[in-house]
Formats: sequence, structure tokens, C-alpha cells
Amino acid sequence: MEQAIESQLLEISLGPQHPSTHGVFRMNATLDGETIVKLKPVMGYLHRNHEQIGESISYIASFPFTDRLDYFSAMSNNLGLAIAIEQLGGIPVSERGEYVRVIMAELTRLVNHTAVTGFLINDMGAFGTPLLYAFREREKILDLFEAASGSRMMCNYVRPGGVREDVPAGWLAQAKQLVDGYPRFLDEFEMLLTDNEIIRQRTQGVGVLSKELAVNASVTGPMLRATGVNYDIRKVDGYSIYPRFAFKIPLGSAGDVYDRYYVRILEMRESVKILQQALKQIPDSGPAISPKGLAIGKAPRTFRPAKGDAYGRIEAPKGELGFYLVSDGSPQPYRYHVRAPSFVNLTVLEDMCLGQKVADTIIILGSVDIVLGEVDR
Repeated sequence: MEQAIESQLLEISLGPQHPSTHGVFRMNATLDGETIVKLKPVMGYLHRNHEQIGESISYIASFPFTDRLDYFSAMSNNLGLAIAIEQLGGIPVSERGEYVRVIMAELTRLVNHTAVTGFLINDMGAFGTPLLYAFREREKILDLFEAASGSRMMCNYVRPGGVREDVPAGWLAQAKQLVDGYPRFLDEFEMLLTDNEIIRQRTQGVGVLSKELAVNASVTGPMLRATGVNYDIRKVDGYSIYPRFAFKIPLGSAGDVYDRYYVRILEMRESVKILQQALKQIPDSGPAISPKGLAIGKAPRTFRPAKGDAYGRIEAPKGELGFYLVSDGSPQPYRYHVRAPSFVNLTVLEDMCLGQKVADTIIILGSVDIVLGEVDR
């Protein structure tokens, strides 16, 4: 009888409404004591029919919907779709527009990595200073987004050929002031976290993802680089004007929760370098969108690209975000498909959780950095 009791397995369900699941996400876990022996991710609670909608409206009309994919990274989402449309329609991008787009994309990376780090520490049970520090800095960047686009989160700002409208007077100076002060915040953040003994004990050796599995599962972004794989689409594809800037690709080695945390910290420091260069090099004048761009004044339904297909991808904060478009010559895409990093990166969750404790599973999920709008498209 004692042996039978000891060998009993317990099945529990975390979510879909649970503070640790980062949205309407569910984990069905099988436990031996407190150890995970099986884990099944369950998703689909937030399906919004995004791709089907994209095939029934004009190309430009999809931009507000991309904002909702990853609401922490709206500017990056806009950029990914814009690049795909530009490839499909042969649309050039204005010089000033390129710089504004890169500035917005790297500010978005700061927003995302700052927030996910605060959430990760919160998942460990340390609510307070780190999360509040993170959201304090995030608010400053959202103020800049609001000044440029009129919205703090659902920006709907980038357009094929550039951006919807130029940044207002004084915006670049405010952005420079924020960027120049960001390393001080990162120093404070690291002083609290990086060498903290409790955080190291909770994260090192936890949720290890091997380099081989990461590559085979098509994992991208900070999760992939934390395993030591040097792959960043900004370097690999050299899209937009990223080849003009000097920056490094931070890498981890162990592929555990700690490395995923620290790679994001180092990536923020590299984003600051890119922003400083972009803010210094941006042309003083010139159109924010090219003459052939899909500006808001043009009737978007007149855009009928030739038959063909295109795949535009970017290094979004969470990994490779790609948009695959197929044109049949009509004003609407024949096929509209999103390659979302949150969904792909989530496929290795069970592999990272097997043999771990329940409490560790929570921070492993947090270190993946998912947004359910991107998982359930």
C-alpha cells in the first residue's frame, strides 16, 4: 500500500486563468511529488482569426491588427508587415523613414526586454522594486510613442515606404535624452539582479535548453542566443539600415533561465548603442515616407501588387517575426500568414520543464516571453 501511494502521479492544470500563465494559457502538468514528469501546453483561448481577416481586407488595413499580435511590440509588428509589402510591391523606403523605423524598433526592444525582466522577477515571488523600476522606464518610452503616433500601445505607425507621418518637433531631442540616460537605469537594474545570490540559485541550471534542440525546433530570438547560437536577423539579413550600425550579438552558453535573463539585459545595452548612432545620423530633413509609399492620403485599395509572393521578416524582441504574403493581383492578399515567435518558442516548453519543480516551471514559462495574441493568431 505504501509503495502504491508513493508512486501515484498527480495531474494538475495551471490556467487558463492564472496569474503565472501570462495570459489565457493553460499548462496540463503531471507531477511525481513536486517534479514535472509530463507537461502539455494548451492554447487557443484567444484565437482572433487574424490571418483570415488579413485575406479579406486591403494590405494596408492589416496594420492595426498587427499591433494586437504582440501589444508590447506594436512598432516592430508594423515593421515586419511593411517589409513584406515592400518586397511584394517593389516599394522603396525614404531615408528619413528608415531611421525613424529603426529608432522605433529599438525603443520597442527596450520596452519588451525591460518589461519581461520585471515580470520574470515577479514570477519568482519578488514583487516590488524590479517590476516597478521596469514599468517606470517603459512609461517614458510609451510617452514617446504617443507623441509620434497618437497611441501608447496600438501605434499603427509604420507604413510601406516609411512611416505614417514624421515625428513632431523636439521628439528626437527627447528620445536622445531618454536613450543617454538608459544605461544608468540598466546599471541600477543589474545591481539589484545580476549578481543576486537568490536569483542565481533560482535560475542557474533551471529550464536548460540545448543548442541542438533550439535549432531543430526553430527557436529564435534571445532564447536561441542564450544557448550560444549566434543568429540575429539584423545581422543575417541586414534588413533596413542595420548594416550601418556597429553593435554586437550577446550570447549565453548554458541556455538556462539565467542566460535568457542576462542575454536580454545585454541586448538592451546594444539597442542603446544602435539608438545613439541612429539619432546622430538621421537626416535633418526629407520625407518620412517615399513618394511610392502607401501613405494614408492614398486610397489603399488602389494597391494591387503583381502576382507573386513575399516573406518579410525581422528580429522582433521575442524572435523571428515573419509575414508571408501571396498576391493574386487583387487588392487583398490571397494568402496572409504570420510566423509568430511566441508560438514557435513555446513548442519546447515541455522539454525545458521535465524534471523541474512546479515553482521552476512558472519562471521557465516567464523566461520564454510569450504574448497570447501572438500565440493564438
